[in-house]
Amino acid sequence: MGGSLGCHRSIPKDPTDFSCGKRKFSAACNFGHILVNQERLNINTATEEELMTLPGVNRIVAQNIVEYRDCIGGFKKVEDLALVSGIGATKLEVIKLEICVSSRTSSSQHSPSSLRKDPDHQSCTGMNINTATPAQLMSIRGITEKIAKNIVVYRVEHGPFKSIEDLVRVNNINSSLLDKIRFQVFVERSRAPSTNTNGGLTCTTKSHPSPTSFSLRSEDLDLPPGGPTQIISVRPNVEPPSGLRDGKPVVRVATWNLDGCSCDKANNPGVKDVVCMTLLENDIKLLAVQDLLEREALDKFCVELNQGTLASVRKWKWPRGLWKSVVSEKPTGHSSKGESYSGFLWDSSSGIDLKDAAVLESPVVIGNGNHTYPRIYLAHFFVGSDKLTVVNVHMQATASSGQSNGKNHNTDETKSQRLSPSMQEILKGEKELVVLGDFGMPPQSLELEILRKEKLFALVPSTQFTNISTRLPQGTHCLDNIWVSRSLKKIFSGHCMVVREGLTNPWIPDNWSWGGVASGHCPVVAEFYADVSCKELSRPGMTVVDRGDIIPKHER
Repeated sequence: MGGSLGCHRSIPKDPTDFSCGKRKFSAACNFGHILVNQERLNINTATEEELMTLPGVNRIVAQNIVEYRDCIGGFKKVEDLALVSGIGATKLEVIKLEICVSSRTSSSQHSPSSLRKDPDHQSCTGMNINTATPAQLMSIRGITEKIAKNIVVYRVEHGPFKSIEDLVRVNNINSSLLDKIRFQVFVERSRAPSTNTNGGLTCTTKSHPSPTSFSLRSEDLDLPPGGPTQIISVRPNVEPPSGLRDGKPVVRVATWNLDGCSCDKANNPGVKDVVCMTLLENDIKLLAVQDLLEREALDKFCVELNQGTLASVRKWKWPRGLWKSVVSEKPTGHSSKGESYSGFLWDSSSGIDLKDAAVLESPVVIGNGNHTYPRIYLAHFFVGSDKLTVVNVHMQATASSGQSNGKNHNTDETKSQRLSPSMQEILKGEKELVVLGDFGMPPQSLELEILRKEKLFALVPSTQFTNISTRLPQGTHCLDNIWVSRSLKKIFSGHCMVVREGLTNPWIPDNWSWGGVASGHCPVVAEFYADVSCKELSRPGMTVVDRGDIIPKHER
């Protein structure tokens, strides 16, 4: 069969009827309702001049494509092109119907993510539902735009389909529809990493097209289907703080809602890269985490920080620390994906040790049932010679906040969450107290009155937003916060920040595309003076740096 697809019988003889721009295209065979373009430009073999025939590709971009192609040993799928400097997701959408990929040693070309060639029969057998885009799925007879979207959403939330029969678990797909589309689709898991790319780092004499990026392949990593074939980490060009403020040692404490974090999500190399590198770059030593769908998920980040399998973590030139984690025995919150847990992640090499942690029970309802109480996760830590009480809170967002935050809550919209009155007694008995987490509402909300009654002080003002998305990177609401007691305000350095940089990664799904945020919440960080040795916290050769994104105390 040589260089053809084996779908000859339906290909129009006259391709000139389907021309576009500088190159002409065949309409392709209507076999299994899949469009197969015989004259797409193979980006693995195309010259710079041929690449320049694509819309929006000039000489510089064409050179970047060739250089990147040489660096990674060839494109594995069309979507890889988005990672080239000058292309991106937007330009890829314009040109992806005009391009294809094939191996450099094979003369056969195929449409990306839409066809499978049987090695024995060399025939077109359908579409891979694990890699197909919504537009490709809609080309299947019986698949509407809504069903295509549901398939992609299910794939993102639950991982790749293991069999065609799994499609019946998708909303709006029943056994009858499955029987209609069965012959048009197939299931194939993501490819195993190539064994001839020198670990993905094949470029030794040339610099990478993007100097802030580097690639890694590892058989130990579960690479999601449909995304980039290599792990690209683009981190902010920053140095971590020195661990000192005005010559005194400080410890940074943070809170981060990881937005429905299952083990699958924690294993996503993009999510793992964002979480671990955000902790290291911002010198966070103690992190309170909310919305873990599985208790084991938090340990994935702990292991990565300690072992460094990702290139970005492995190449971190400062000490990574020795990380430990603990997760609540019982669920402490509820999100659109079900009950969730809370936990803590800390660097034990920084003089931080856990004494104990427990979930504090709360009544289920109050009064006429319009309010519910969340469980809180309380822990006692030793920070150097000081004892710190940390209360981890995960409250349901109110209806108004939830709508803007992009969350769909399963509970009745007339119900709101409040901190339990019994919590007031707990707060009274603790001295060095910090209450942090996702409160689902700004600090002046009536539901947080208990905190104000106990003279606790919110570090993040309501005018500063803590949620984030690729569409609204500046955020819309103040949902997460850190409240400190009067005694703890004495050792608060006056510096608090909401981290917004470095929260996206090309490996993280973003609705129907890639390059999304690791969470819809930003980390909130507060800095406290600590009675620990400078040796534990400071970094050799570094000076005290006052970060520009930190909020001075007098401005709050």
